[in-house]
Formats: sequence, structure tokens, C-alpha cells
Amino acid sequence: MRSRILNLLRQRSGEYLSGEEIARQLDVSRTAVWKHMRELKLEGYAIDAHSRRGYRLQQAPDLLLPDEIRAAVKTKRIGRKIHYFTEIDSTNNAAKKLAAAGAEEGTIIVSEAQNSGRGRLARGWYSPEQQGIWLSIVLRPHFSPADAPKCTLLAAVAITRAIRSLCNIDCGIKWPNDILYDGKKLVGILTEMSAEMDAINYIVIGMGINVNIQEQDFPEELKAIATSLAMIKGQAVSRLELLCDILMQLENLYAVAVSSGFSEILNEWRKYSITLGQAVNVIGIHQQFSGTAVDIDEDGALLVEATDGRHRVIAGDVSIRPKTTNTKENGID
Repeated sequence: MRSRILNLLRQRSGEYLSGEEIARQLDVSRTAVWKHMRELKLEGYAIDAHSRRGYRLQQAPDLLLPDEIRAAVKTKRIGRKIHYFTEIDSTNNAAKKLAAAGAEEGTIIVSEAQNSGRGRLARGWYSPEQQGIWLSIVLRPHFSPADAPKCTLLAAVAITRAIRSLCNIDCGIKWPNDILYDGKKLVGILTEMSAEMDAINYIVIGMGINVNIQEQDFPEELKAIATSLAMIKGQAVSRLELLCDILMQLENLYAVAVSSGFSEILNEWRKYSITLGQAVNVIGIHQQFSGTAVDIDEDGALLVEATDGRHRVIAGDVSIRPKTTNTKENGID
């Protein structure tokens, strides 16, 4: 009911709409309309109520509420089913539970804050309330489980596209799952999968995007290595607008991957990469060497040219850092 009331108010573009007219269109009592208006105000909606003229929507709260996402997003599938939390341990944890219980493809889990946000290799991710986009998406592709790691690269391209387009920020992708600006981390991506030998049950892509965090808000150990869109631009960025653009970019790229494979997406990833051509250290459980990152192959693995030949580095079992970097990174490496 509240969604329908909000839609009516939005259609009036800031003009007043009488309680009587709302009640008539929704076939409810004026008392019911008044109660719903009171609940919307408690959620943070700025609604002007005039005894003779009716109700007018002045401003929506700075929250990623399902009603606001549905009203703004232009996707056909991704983001049409929304699970919203004010705080959660991890959106990926919730997404995996929902996916295992049968959540439909395109379902998103969004939270205003995470108290146990996590990244690759069990690293934490700082997720303060209402200052970022803490998001997970459930996908159920029919391609091979071997293609699942490329969904991380797909998500990185989608987010980079959205940030560059909306914020005019020249960010780049650090292999395999980070987006950086001027050497500092903006975004981390964590892809997890449930699969059988030849079929994917579901893929969950988790994204942590530092949107409006200010420098003084970062923990001391992250101030030198993490940044946010607001810090770069010098002004706040609309989380809702950015989220909806990311969902649209993801839907478009996912459709390409499903219909014709990942080649086009991998080529775009190469264009945004800040890893290729760089000297790197590869540190894994069973291997450690230095070399130059020269390319990614058709599976999304990083190709590193070392003194003893070319190595194929697979996402998930190594960390990659520029040779001069010895600092702890925020979250996903």
C-alpha cells in the first residue's frame, strides 16, 4: 500500500494530492491513508501535509529502500526482487541462504550497513551505515562452472562503467576484483558459487562500494589505502542513482555473457585494467614469484611473465600486489 501511495505522490511531481483522492484511487479509507503517511514519515520521507490541500512528497530519505530502488531502476530482471536490511552481518551470507532456498535470478540483497562485511581470503570490509553500497546479487546462469570466476570481471566492468559515467571518475580495475583510484581502493568484489560437476546452482556476486565515506571516518589503518567517491569529487554522490546504474550495467553485460560469451567483456576489462603491464608479486600458498602482468586469458586468469617463463595465475588462490606495495589492503585483494 505504501508503495502505491508513493507512486501517486511521485506522479504529482511535488504538487499536493488530497487524502480523499488517494483514498478513492486506492479504494481505502482516508484514515488508512493518514496511517500510511505517518509510517512513511517515520521511515524518513519528507511529506508535507496540508489540511485543505492534501499531501506532497518533498524528499525521499537517503536510504536504499526497496520502494525507491523499484521506482528508479530500469532493469527487467536484476533488482526487481529486493531484500533490504538496515544492518546485516554480510549481504553475501544472506544471498547464499536465499539462493539455496530458491531465490529467483536477479534477486538483490542490500543493506545500509554490514557488521561483518568480508572479502576474498577472509579479509574484512569496512561497511559503515548509509555511506556506501553494500550489495549482493543472485544469478543462475546456464554456462559452465569454469566460467563463474569471469563473473567477477563482469561485475568490475559494470561498476567501472557506472562510476565513470555517473561520477566522471577515471577509476581502474586491479586484477581480479578491486577497483582503485590513484592507488586507493574504491570497490571490492566477492563472487561465490554453489555448483555440481557440470552445472551451476547459483552464483552470488557481492560488492562493497565506498560512496560517501569521509577520510576521518575510515579506521586509521585504512586512511592511506582506501578512498571514496565523495572524497574524490569533493561532494556527496547519490547512492540510489549509482546503485540503479550499476544494476543496469550488470544486466546488460550479463545478457551479453549468456548470449555470446565473455570475450567482449574481457576486452573491455583489459581497457580498464591497471594491472596489465605492471610489475607484480604473486604470493600463494604453494607459489611465490615476481614478474610482469602481461594479459588475461580466455578464462580470466592473469598471465605473468617471470624470469622462468610465463605463469598462469588463477583468481582465488593467489594475491597480487605491485612490487612496491607492502601495506595492508581494505578487504578484498
